[in-house]
Amino acid sequence: MTNERYIKWHSSHLNMDIEMLVYGYKGMPLLIFPTSMGRFYEAKDFRLIHSIDWFLREGFFKVYCIDGIDRYSWYNRSIHPADRVKNHIWYDLMVYRELVPWAMHETGFGKVAVAGCSFGGYHAVNFGLKHPDSTKYILSMSGAFNIKGRLDGYYDDNVYFNNPPDFLPNAWDDHFRDLFVFLGAGEWDICLGDNYEMADLLGRRGIRNWLDIRPREVHDWPLWRMIFPHYLSMIVNSQV
Repeated sequence: MTNERYIKWHSSHLNMDIEMLVYGYKGMPLLIFPTSMGRFYEAKDFRLIHSIDWFLREGFFKVYCIDGIDRYSWYNRSIHPADRVKNHIWYDLMVYRELVPWAMHETGFGKVAVAGCSFGGYHAVNFGLKHPDSTKYILSMSGAFNIKGRLDGYYDDNVYFNNPPDFLPNAWDDHFRDLFVFLGAGEWDICLGDNYEMADLLGRRGIRNWLDIRPREVHDWPLWRMIFPHYLSMIVNSQV
């Protein structure tokens, strides 16, 4: 497998150390968000990185497996829901203002691709739609995109702007024209309905997307290891 590089830095936005694994030596920067409360080594442990090794060795992509802070934000029921959202906003700013410029500088690309499985799909879609100025591709695998269920009925503007089904119908950005979204799910996926809904919202907003439903597949890593390299091959072959 492609050599890995371990990086840890102190985030000024989060005021905490962030860990990351980096794979590849050149190519488009690709940020991978972990699943619910997952860590930066998850994509390695579940062999998602192994599934795309050829693209890394050939220099098409440089992958940044970023740590998550869901345990301090969306899944932290020990704090008020308003603070859960605020903690996520600091995380979003860390990715946007610290990691993305770093990845762009290392690779020489002006935009990144973002990816994630399950709750990582939420992170990828939310980040990419909020920051289309720096995002070229969104690769969501079995994502669910409505965050309101994690907030015990609480709602404010911060929730609105981090809940894609709410903010997307009213959003517009010239960079949307350059964005492409992959929405992958299995026929028996627990998040299948969310992906149909998101594809409809993206289409109404004029954002190019592909809803990819795989027959007889469920919400799990074997599906994600199958579809992830397929999506990268479509990018490499300029099919999107």
